[in-house]
Amino acid sequence: MRERKEKIAQRELAEAISRRSSTVAELRTAEDRAENAREQQRSAGESIAISAVDLLAHQLYVERTEAQQRTRARELEQREAEVAQRDADLTTASTEHQMLERLRERRRSEHAREDMRREAGALDEIAAARFSRSRA
Repeated sequence: MRERKEKIAQRELAEAISRRSSTVAELRTAEDRAENAREQQRSAGESIAISAVDLLAHQLYVERTEAQQRTRARELEQREAEVAQRDADLTTASTEHQMLERLRERRRSEHAREDMRREAGALDEIAAARFSRSRA
C-alpha cells in the first residue's frame, strides 16, 4: 500500500513538472508576443500617417498581450507551488515507505534471532540429554 502511494506521488510530481514546463513555454510565447506588440506600437508611433483609431487599436493589442503575459506568469507561480507540494508529498510517501521497509526488516531479523534462540535451546537440551545418558 505504501509503495503504491509512493508510485502515485511520483506520477503526480512528474505530471506537475510537465504542466510547469508547458506553462513556462506558454509564458515565453506570451512574453514574445507582448514584446512584438510593443515594438509594433513603437514603429506605428514613428509613422507620420497613422490615425488615432489605429494608435488605439495598437494600444489595446499591447494591453491584451501584456494581460496574457501576466496571466501566464500567475499560472507559472501556481505550477511552481503545485510542483513544490507534489515534491513534499513524494518525500512524505517515500519516507513512510522506507520507514515501513526498515520496520519489516527489523521484524524479520527479530524473528530469525528468535528462531535461532529456540533452535539453540533445543540443541542444548539434546546435548544435555546425551551427556546425562553417557554419565549414567
